[in-house]
Amino acid sequence: MPEYKEFPLSDTAEGLTEADIIAWHVKPGDKVTVNQIVVEVETAKAAVELPIPWAGVVTELHAEPGQTVEVGAPLLTMDVDPDGAAPPSEAPASEAPAEEEMKPLVGYGSKAVATKRRARKGSAPSTPEPAVAVSSLAEERPRGGYVPLAKPPVRKLAKDLGIDLHALAGTADGGVITREDVERAANGSAPAGSTVSTVSTVDTGYDPTTRERRVPVKGVRKATAAAMVQSAYSAPHVTEFLTIDVTPMMELREKLKATREFNGVKLTPLAFAAKAVCLAAKRTPDVNAVWDEAAQEIVYKDYVHLGIAAATPRGLVVPKIFDADAMSLKELALALTELTDTAREGKTTPAAMANGTFTITNVGVFGVDTGTPIINPGESAILAVGAIRDTPWVVDGEIKVRKVMQLSLSFDHRVIDGQQGSEFLADVGALLADPAVAITY
Repeated sequence: MPEYKEFPLSDTAEGLTEADIIAWHVKPGDKVTVNQIVVEVETAKAAVELPIPWAGVVTELHAEPGQTVEVGAPLLTMDVDPDGAAPPSEAPASEAPAEEEMKPLVGYGSKAVATKRRARKGSAPSTPEPAVAVSSLAEERPRGGYVPLAKPPVRKLAKDLGIDLHALAGTADGGVITREDVERAANGSAPAGSTVSTVSTVDTGYDPTTRERRVPVKGVRKATAAAMVQSAYSAPHVTEFLTIDVTPMMELREKLKATREFNGVKLTPLAFAAKAVCLAAKRTPDVNAVWDEAAQEIVYKDYVHLGIAAATPRGLVVPKIFDADAMSLKELALALTELTDTAREGKTTPAAMANGTFTITNVGVFGVDTGTPIINPGESAILAVGAIRDTPWVVDGEIKVRKVMQLSLSFDHRVIDGQQGSEFLADVGALLADPAVAITY
């Protein structure tokens, strides 16, 4: 006889309560193998591909792309004994187990999760939902079980340009739709085999009568908003500013790029800032500590897990470089490249964004000079690095054109006094203004 199992959305043991379906990689009737990726979901922290822990045949999908699913709710049902006497469609409902003990998915912690079949919101348990359009990252539901193959940033681009991914033929290996495919479609030059159609007014949330577009707050945007409000209203913020001449740093950067050791390494000013933060934190450990409200203690960290704020198509994420203080300048540069590439592809994992001790936000990449950044929850300070500009500067009594940068440091005044904050910012500035100072630290 067929044996049915429900595959639920498991808790990551990091406070996850729900996730949004991005895309299905299977459809009813598909045979799957153990650990095959069956669905991609977006949590409050990252886009995650979920593997199935059993082999068998998919019999039902319980959510559409764009739909929010609560932890413990079933994602799909499958027959793990497809060679049984009765086909899945003839199995009595009573044979499906009411409760199934699930082990967490790979990378989802060690907590076992007991799940029960839940009725979908807005419908009776035994009544299938009507086949209506559901918003997804591409603002379109699967048609006939087909899910367009595209990475999250490409889906976001398609949504922004009003392009229906179902109407495109992907040009990458395996029929994957690329950014170029979407841009060609938007320009009216779609690849052969594509029939370009735009997303409907209802799907995009645009109301032509008010000329407004409404987008549900969910996923990373929702989590970021909640975290920033919590931080802004729980930690007393102080922000200090420093303007520095970084001409020596930029000259050293050019020299290092010409060496064999840094050949092929993307050496950015941000890498120098990361190294400066790690060195300065050793002299002012308060900036790498955190206020524990429950225990009424200040916790000092003997390591630097450096967060790098990254703007992605999914919103702001802050992946970490773990044990950054133990890394050389070259290792930091390589880690930054890997971190930013992963973030832009929407593949940063929840684990990669947890347990930070200090954050850098590079507003200079947008041509901005400075700002007053909000501290990330669980940390006590954040450094904003501004744009580097050619600026008139007094050098030895003479005005010269120099490479000048502005820094701003926001810190939690419960943990860091003005003296410690000023000393740390001055240290970072000194290291960037003259990298040779590092040998004295």
